[in-house]
Amino acid sequence: MSDHKRKASTEGAVNATDAITNIKSSNGANQLQGTAVALIKRPKTDGDRSENEGTIVRAGPKRTSGLLAPIMHLTGHTKEITSCRFSPSGEHIASASTDTKIFLWNTYGDCANYGALQGHKSGVLEVQWMPGGARVLTASADKTVILWDATTGERLKRGKRHTAPVNSCCPLSWGTGDDSLFASASDDGTALLWDIRQRHPAATIDHNTPLTSIAASLSGDIVYTGSLDNNITGWDVRTLSPVHVLRGHSDTVMGIVISSKTGNYLLSTSLDSTVRLWDLRPYCRNPNRCERVFVGAPHGFEKNLIRPAFDKDEAMVASGSADRTLTAWNIRSGEIKYKLPGHKGCVTQVDFHPREPIVLSASVDRSMFLGEL
Repeated sequence: MSDHKRKASTEGAVNATDAITNIKSSNGANQLQGTAVALIKRPKTDGDRSENEGTIVRAGPKRTSGLLAPIMHLTGHTKEITSCRFSPSGEHIASASTDTKIFLWNTYGDCANYGALQGHKSGVLEVQWMPGGARVLTASADKTVILWDATTGERLKRGKRHTAPVNSCCPLSWGTGDDSLFASASDDGTALLWDIRQRHPAATIDHNTPLTSIAASLSGDIVYTGSLDNNITGWDVRTLSPVHVLRGHSDTVMGIVISSKTGNYLLSTSLDSTVRLWDLRPYCRNPNRCERVFVGAPHGFEKNLIRPAFDKDEAMVASGSADRTLTAWNIRSGEIKYKLPGHKGCVTQVDFHPREPIVLSASVDRSMFLGEL
């Protein structure tokens, strides 16, 4: 984003190699610097008995997930974490930071940090998993977008056509499972559509205003962009012309996401300190398509990119905020269901597990929390 809206996160540039580093071997060698701590130990169940007394021990509330503990604290990045996401299977996590690295973690067990992708020359601003779960997509302040093999660490595609920091990226065909198509959005006012089989961008969408975020419909026929003009614009990828303009925010749109269950809704955050739910269905009864406005997750003077999330059932939405908490709302009533503290700085992204009641959050405090709901 432009400097007058957000301080650029370009610190920590290093001479990184374009490869994965320190992939943990089968015998446990080459341990990475990332660590996870169980803040609350797993309580014993009714079937656990004391060795000395032989009595049934009952402790703690009933567990709702397969996490090692109800709350796990993940650390290892040396600078602020800008983005985090569960893999489509929920077995793994990817995190991105202004330290130029992308860390790969296991969701379960000790949440081992099993890999690190290095190759960006400046801060990484967003990370996405591709639909198949075998590839990771990243956008960076170094003006590039990179598609990685998440198993080998191989760089499959580096897109270098943007002329300003790339704030956001997304798979282009989540619903079809195509891992070769993706999109990127930049401060240069353009969104580029990429095909890994082509050297140059397949298409260019020119918005003429710096873009902060991008998301694609499940079918990939419409790409939505958020920008400094306070609006969210839907673009037909065939004609490259706008088909929707979602108006309602009174300040810059900072993050957008489309529900992965049905693709019928879009969620957005903004510097106006509101989170808005938009109806994307063709025959929407509401003329401006804004279904609900959620409050309680303020932005701060840092003007960080904050990215929201839908849960797997489209029953809850959540967002981070500058007040150092994760806020989750009932999508129908708009009531706050959870206000989760713990971070020591702005919460930049949240994500829901695709199968279990688990929420993930990342923060400028250089750490992540995994928690069961």
